[in-house]
Amino acid sequence: MVVRNSAARYAASIGLTIAPFAALVALWWLLRLTGLINPNLLPSPLQVAQTFWSTLTDSNLLTNITMSVVRVLGGLLLGTAAAVPVGFLIGWYRPVGRLLDPLINFFRALPPIALIPLVIVYLGIGEIAKIAILFYASFFAAVIVMYEGMSAISPIYVRVARTLGATDFEIFARVMVPLTVPHMLVALRVALGVCWATLVAAELVAAQEGLGAMIQNASAFFELNTIYLGIICIGALALLMDTILRRLTARIVGWQEKIER
Repeated sequence: MVVRNSAARYAASIGLTIAPFAALVALWWLLRLTGLINPNLLPSPLQVAQTFWSTLTDSNLLTNITMSVVRVLGGLLLGTAAAVPVGFLIGWYRPVGRLLDPLINFFRALPPIALIPLVIVYLGIGEIAKIAILFYASFFAAVIVMYEGMSAISPIYVRVARTLGATDFEIFARVMVPLTVPHMLVALRVALGVCWATLVAAELVAAQEGLGAMIQNASAFFELNTIYLGIICIGALALLMDTILRRLTARIVGWQEKIER
């Protein structure tokens, strides 16, 4: 009976995940069939699927996906790794936070695409330049999440630890770090979304391969099928990686939910 209930819940979860996408494809078909949008400007889902198969079989799609995933992971991991200690610093030492807060908000408001000319001048047009743009985007997204997470932690934990005789280092290592683990994972998820959203801008830097480069090349030749395919691939990969992170988060911070109950 337990196995059946688990299977039913799993099937329901899959159904709820697929249903919105099925509705979106149905709406896509409907828009094309009704003629509300010029059919020449809106390829059908079948045409996009045929383009997917043809680019998959000649390995171009797999190469583009691989290059984009490598760049996103590089920018994401470097940006988040730098953001976590900075988030701790400005969240733990409030005077430092007040000092750096205007600077961080100034830079995080700048769109990464605006920095591309400077990145080309200082870093060239190689892979380092593309990852630097993704690093920039993920760093400022993650550092804000870390800062807000640190600020949201109740001071009662620190007071109790001090009452028990803990030193600053012990409070930091044994109280603050465990409490901020969920915020680190949230920062990783937020930075992941920002990285995928910035991918096309990053691949404006003379990229020959990658999903962003594929979309840009297709736009030059008005290949709408390929443009739609690139957009769908970016969304699908972002969804897949976010799902993996959510599962990982549930496993890592499951102990906190049990304590709160």
